[in-house]
Amino acid sequence: MEYITLNNGLTCPVVGIGTFMLSPEAAQNSVREALRMGYSLVDTANAYVNERAVGRGIKESGLNREDVFLSTKLWPSEYENKNAVDETLERLGVDYVDLLYIHQPAGNWLAGYRQLEKAYKEGKAKSIGISNFEGEFIDKLQHMWEIAPQFIQVEAHPYFTQKELRKTLDQYGIKLMSWYPLGHGDKSLMEEDVFVQLGKKYGKSPAQVILRWHTQMGFVVIPGSKNIDHIRDNLDILDFTLTDDEMNEISKLDKDARYYHRTDEQLRGFAAWRPSFEAK
Repeated sequence: MEYITLNNGLTCPVVGIGTFMLSPEAAQNSVREALRMGYSLVDTANAYVNERAVGRGIKESGLNREDVFLSTKLWPSEYENKNAVDETLERLGVDYVDLLYIHQPAGNWLAGYRQLEKAYKEGKAKSIGISNFEGEFIDKLQHMWEIAPQFIQVEAHPYFTQKELRKTLDQYGIKLMSWYPLGHGDKSLMEEDVFVQLGKKYGKSPAQVILRWHTQMGFVVIPGSKNIDHIRDNLDILDFTLTDDEMNEISKLDKDARYYHRTDEQLRGFAAWRPSFEAK
């Protein structure tokens, strides 16, 4: 495994298992098997409604708690709930998380960030982050935080490298964790000639080349899957290194084009919705 060092000195694996859109049963199985095959980073969220299952998967893996970098996110409905952090820890079955995000810039997001800072000071979160805070939202937050975040989680891939956002991140040493790292399964991205040719050169699939590009960009990737072969392949990217010329060639694909376009109406909906937290 390779690691990056955060702005508070903590280290984080560059490849992890994501659990977005996984049922509790699938999340439990994927987390258990991923950890057994060499992963050590697991990402979940209140809104995924699988935190209890993720906790079970970690326990079943046989790894010690300190050997797993566990990340989760508070949903906007929980930003003003003073017990939100403790309730999240209870669902996960842990005393602390390694990374705690606020999930969306919706509702009273500043209250949510204050919860993160409090959890950080109390040792309930070893690092803190912001998810989907871009543009005006990070512009506002950076003037309000007491503790700068260690991570941001946003859409990023070769068609959308977050060039402008990274100028702000670099000022504070904030690391980027990618979602949609493979372009939300876009065949046109996978079939780009540069990835096909590099795959042939290194004996890898185009998807593996793209994931390696992410890690060499300094991003952390958390592709999710319930397919054990895919989970294994997503980890098998650390035995080759793209050259500077190859990285430059990939950079030419940047269209500043995202797949997901959030609206103000969606943010209002996020603030109003409360997850039905997993019962078991």
